[in-house]
Amino acid sequence: MIEIFNLLAVVAIVSLFFFKTRGKGILALCVISLQVIIGSVVAFSVFSNGVSEYFYPGSFITGRIPIRIDYLSAWFMLIISFTFLTGAWYGSQYMKQYIDQADNITLHIVAFLLVYTALIDICIVQNGMVMLVVWEIMALSSFIVVIFEHYKKETLKAGINFLVQSHVSILFLTIAFMWAKVKTGSFDFAAIATYTSTQSAITGMGLFLCFFIGFAIKAGFVPFHTWLPLAHPAAPAHISGIMSGVIIKIGIYGILRVLLLISTDMKDIGYFIVVISVITGVYGVMLAIVQHNLKKLLAYHSIENIGIIGIGIGVGCLGLGYGNQILVFCGFGGALLHTLNHSLFKSLLFYTTGNVYQAKHTMDIEAMGGLLKRMPRSGYLFLIGSLAICGLPPFNGFVSEFFIYNGLFNGLYTKQFLPILFILFAILGLVIIGGLALVCFTKAFGIVFLGTPRVKGSQEVINESSLRIVPLYFVALAIVLIGVFPVLLSPMLQKIILLYQPAPNFQMTIQLNTLLESLTSVGWYSLGFIALTAFFYLIRHFVIAHRVITADSTWGCAYTGDASKMQYSASSFIRSYRKLAEPVLQIKRDKKEAIGLYPDRISQVTHPHDKVETWLIDKPLYLTKRLLNRFAFLQNGNVRAYILYGFIFISSAIVLPIVIDKIVLIIKFFNQL
Repeated sequence: MIEIFNLLAVVAIVSLFFFKTRGKGILALCVISLQVIIGSVVAFSVFSNGVSEYFYPGSFITGRIPIRIDYLSAWFMLIISFTFLTGAWYGSQYMKQYIDQADNITLHIVAFLLVYTALIDICIVQNGMVMLVVWEIMALSSFIVVIFEHYKKETLKAGINFLVQSHVSILFLTIAFMWAKVKTGSFDFAAIATYTSTQSAITGMGLFLCFFIGFAIKAGFVPFHTWLPLAHPAAPAHISGIMSGVIIKIGIYGILRVLLLISTDMKDIGYFIVVISVITGVYGVMLAIVQHNLKKLLAYHSIENIGIIGIGIGVGCLGLGYGNQILVFCGFGGALLHTLNHSLFKSLLFYTTGNVYQAKHTMDIEAMGGLLKRMPRSGYLFLIGSLAICGLPPFNGFVSEFFIYNGLFNGLYTKQFLPILFILFAILGLVIIGGLALVCFTKAFGIVFLGTPRVKGSQEVINESSLRIVPLYFVALAIVLIGVFPVLLSPMLQKIILLYQPAPNFQMTIQLNTLLESLTSVGWYSLGFIALTAFFYLIRHFVIAHRVITADSTWGCAYTGDASKMQYSASSFIRSYRKLAEPVLQIKRDKKEAIGLYPDRISQVTHPHDKVETWLIDKPLYLTKRLLNRFAFLQNGNVRAYILYGFIFISSAIVLPIVIDKIVLIIKFFNQL
């Protein structure tokens, strides 16, 4: 069926050129839907019937090509498929405002189909060379969908940044796969497990780090995250949702896959991942709070949630290293579940943000306000996503964080000092992440949707197309279902976790059953909370049904003026936090103070910057540019000088090998003496 899956994409891409612009969108939606059905059938059949494995002949370069669809592959196939289905459905409506850009839309659809097909293929191919080729297809097609509005300078700049860093990721993956190929003579993933099982822990750790850096760049771990806050705001809303929902998650898949292959000391890997994940989560949410661009705010929250997923993976690795099976279950289970949950609530947040953008034509939070009255459906859906990402019941974000917390607190029962220290560090990190996330989304939802508009404009209700809102309802429904009935996913999660810990003992079985019972209780309490909330809402509705609701201007304390200026702005709402965080973050202020008896208008604008981006990207580029500028005299436009350069290069190419050869002979001669 995978052959049919890939063939559908090829046929659709060829057929696109025979359709008009509107027909192309319908064709793409139909093909994506068929591919989702095929991919989902394959994934569910694996969970029902076991691992599927077969081989293609390949070539003398690649060797035979194994196609292995295990439980980990099937889990990610389902996550990718659902997010792409809702993204394609929402995107078909979102892109109607660009209907006049026919050629641009054609290229966008081609790249969209390629991204989905490549992501699924990455999950099932277990040959290093073939995976690198598919990864390159995914990177290039992702670049194309990101730069849809390529006529904007900032969009093109963000796209090129994304493309360059994607290829840095590919470079590290190539080094890792070539290392394994040289040592084993095979590109088959299974050869990596055989090779590392006979090597020292240092060799295994070195190979893991090559893989980790390659996958961490795609996932957005700090300090490899700098492309992400630029690419998300530049892309169309449905692409931002898909990027955050599943494209960065392919990096998480890669890390989880490598952990199944590499045989080394899992304690060291666990400590390393926990530390970098806590830093990622805390740093991401700290930067998210001070953002003024709504999509950039959400982008930094993707980094934060990658940190949460990483904490779960690190805890699972510590469980493997210390033989603590409950740590393995809660760590990997929480990471896998949060991968799914994040794909749901983050895609929902980006889709609703897309609705806001097309209504207001800006992402500046300071320019918004009062949108809940003008676009209530998008507002309440954004609220659901906000509550879920903050880890509050009865939504899915709470369940996965509960998993990870449960594992961390169980890990405190050990009698060894070092794991306790790291577990306490992870607990502190999760607590800080959760608290700051609440602050951030209180600001985001409150400033954007509550209050009154902060700039003058129409107060009319915005028409929210039902076709655009329906896929968002499906995402919201999935968020609530997982929050209320998390136990429905436990059979699939257990099968994936058993790949890492194949032989659970009796004590672990009891502990797992206790945990699942507690999750069931959480689900029932959440359902009761929903019912209670609905009950009070109905009472309120009947009580005020016949009341006449009037609205009047805000009392100005005997002063006349614009009442919208009396409410919090995004900057003033988090001013106290900004003051505390300034030593860690890089925030520039443009302040115009009152001067004289009759001062002009006073103002203050803050510009948050990423210190990691400044030190790892901006400063090295600046220094490189300064160095190269010293050689600018070589590019003087003189044809005779260019001929001389060519002569010097050719002469060097001829003479240098001869000189090096003579030096080698002399060294050998003296060694023989």
